[in-house]
Amino acid sequence: MSRVASANGADDALAALFLPFSTAALTLPEDGHVLFLRARAGRWIQDWPHAKFSCEQTFKPFADELARAGRPVMGSSREQATARSQQALVLVLPPRQREEARALLARAVRAAAPAGVVVASVANNAGARSAEADLERLAGSIHSLSKQKCRVFWTSLPEAAVDWKLVDEWATLDTPQPIADGRFVSRPGLFAWDRVDTASALLASQLPVTLSGRGADLGAGYGYLAAELLRRCPRVTAIDLYEAEQRALEPARINLANATRDCARDVAVDYFWHDVTTGLVRQYDVIVSNPPFHQGRADQPVLGQAFIVAAANALAPDGRLWLVANRHLPYEAMLAAHFGAVHSVVVQDGFKIIEASK
Repeated sequence: MSRVASANGADDALAALFLPFSTAALTLPEDGHVLFLRARAGRWIQDWPHAKFSCEQTFKPFADELARAGRPVMGSSREQATARSQQALVLVLPPRQREEARALLARAVRAAAPAGVVVASVANNAGARSAEADLERLAGSIHSLSKQKCRVFWTSLPEAAVDWKLVDEWATLDTPQPIADGRFVSRPGLFAWDRVDTASALLASQLPVTLSGRGADLGAGYGYLAAELLRRCPRVTAIDLYEAEQRALEPARINLANATRDCARDVAVDYFWHDVTTGLVRQYDVIVSNPPFHQGRADQPVLGQAFIVAAANALAPDGRLWLVANRHLPYEAMLAAHFGAVHSVVVQDGFKIIEASK
């Protein structure tokens, strides 16, 4: 699942990304074609209305925002990540997680034409220095500017200066890889990507064997809770995984394929690249969730509260929600407003497990 929605640091990095163009250090390509990786909607849409941007964004709320602004949006795939292309200009907003950022920078270098330009921007407190050093390792000399506690850095790509061996090595960092002693696969940058999250494991341990019917996992991440729901509850006949981060769906498919094989019964599994806060697409007998609650580094309980409302609206009349949350998060009032019965199952290790029914 994704724990980050929108953050001031990300908005500042977006603004800083275009500083080299406003200072005339860089110009748009003559044909106006630009590849924008991890694109965000912003002022650039008004400033360059006729430029031909190809926008790649894997986080659904940001992708939806771009679509509303009339900009073409692509998701991402491993085929795209390994492909060479001929872009004169590639813009990129690297994420905080180091391996994920390195894979994305490698993708940017691969996508640029010989002598093409790669421009990246990162907030200082999100690893700007490290990301700048990484692009320099890939491509050679770097130019940089600072704005709003962010660094924007860029390089042209003379073919001889690119370390293609390192590009190929870093591109593999985004490949789904085994975690938890091989029980699951995941990829860098997802929530708790390299382990089983403690809160999710606590919730799984409390799921009653009697849960049945069609289930959903909201904020499914790489699919741990959905897989555990199938393993622990043999009367669950179908499961839908909702996840805002598209990159989570590939490992989730692998993990759920293994889970359905291991439970040795016919289970319908479906996957939705979806912003849960906009509502769900079906009705469910059981919903499990470890919802996001961060906006940047600050707690934003409104995100988890929106998950609660979406669950309430999608549950069948006798449906049940099983939720885990940090103990301090104020979800009880929202639960009481949307459910007929709310039960605190366990409070342990700083987390609370709540069952709610219609």
